[in-house]
Formats: sequence, C-alpha cells, structure tokens
Amino acid sequence: MSLRNNWTKEEISEIYHTPLLELIYKASVAHREYQETGEVQVCTLLSIKTGGCPEDCAYCPQAARYNTGVDVQALMKKEEVLAYAQKAKDAGSTRFCMGAAWREVRDNRDFDRVLEMVKGVNELGMEVCCTMGMLTETQAEKLQAAGLYAYNHNVDTSEEHYADIISTRTYDDRLKTLGNVRKAGISVCSGGIIGLAIAPAVHIRRYAFKRISLSIN
Repeated sequence: MSLRNNWTKEEISEIYHTPLLELIYKASVAHREYQETGEVQVCTLLSIKTGGCPEDCAYCPQAARYNTGVDVQALMKKEEVLAYAQKAKDAGSTRFCMGAAWREVRDNRDFDRVLEMVKGVNELGMEVCCTMGMLTETQAEKLQAAGLYAYNHNVDTSEEHYADIISTRTYDDRLKTLGNVRKAGISVCSGGIIGLAIAPAVHIRRYAFKRISLSIN
C-alpha cells in the first residue's frame, strides 16, 4: 500500500462528516487488511526538557507565561535518558520518544546532546522519536543521520483558527517543519485536537505532563 499525500478538501470533508460508527468500521477494515489485529506497539514518552517554553499555545502547560504548576527542568543528561530508555525497553516498549519544550531547535550544545541521545537509543535497538518544536532542513538531516525514526509535530488546529490558539508561530511555520522532516526521510507523526478552536483556553491549560509515561498505539 502506498501512502497518499494529495488528498482534496472534498475527500477530507467526506471523511470528517462520516458518522462515527461508520468511520470506526472503515478504520477497522483497513487495519485488519494491513496489520496484525492481536498486536499493539508499546511506546514510551520522556520529557527530556520540561517547561519554560516561550510559545503561547493555549492548550499547553509547558508555556512559561501560564501558571500550570509545571516546574522548569533543564535538558537531561544523556546517561539519564539512556537509563530511562533501557527501562522502557525492558518493560516491552519498542519505540522511545523524547520531548523538549522548545519553540524551535537551536544549533548549540543542547542539540548536539540530543543527537547523542538519539544515537544511544537507536543503538539499544528501539525506534527513536522526538518532538522539539520547529526544525530546519539541516537539523532534520542531522537527526536522520543520528538514527531518528519519527518526528512528532502536531498541526494543533485548522489554518482558519490557528491564530485563535497560538500567536507565537503560524500554521505555515508548522507545515514548513513537516516538509523538512519528510525531505530528510524521517517518518512524520502529526495530529491535532478535535474541537480545539471552540474550547475555552482556560480549561485546556489545566492539563500537565509528568516526566515519563507509557502509551499504547
């Protein structure tokens, strides 16, 4: 099966307006055609740099301008991260994702440390995923060379409502990073939040992240 990236607005609208149970049925049929139905992938997410982000995303507790009770923590050491990764692998995870609360990746020693973390996790035999904000094409290429399998970069909400949720970047900024990731040959992990454009930001901000969590995809 080849992946499509040329969907029209009409096709997307048809999927969006499909009744929920019908959509679930169609997704199940596609899943059974290409995947083992009795298997799930266990992934672990680790926040390697927490809080203090200069962005103003209305839903995010990592933003420095909101008082959400999330303590700012500097970038973790490589040895700490690899210890978490090994623990995750021993618990059955096959993918390890590292998240850093940055607006964008900067070409400095912190990024060099992240590249070493990616190499280290890759050497453990795990799929490596990162989410660290905006990337340049060169930065994406360096991550790919280090062994990055996937990059998470959510589009958050629709282009029409983007400025209602975030003012510190644009929708096109998001798409540019996704383009850089794809050019580098890294798998894209991207999504959004249904109903985000109409949800009161004050209610969205109450959610906080813990240092490490397990998720099943």
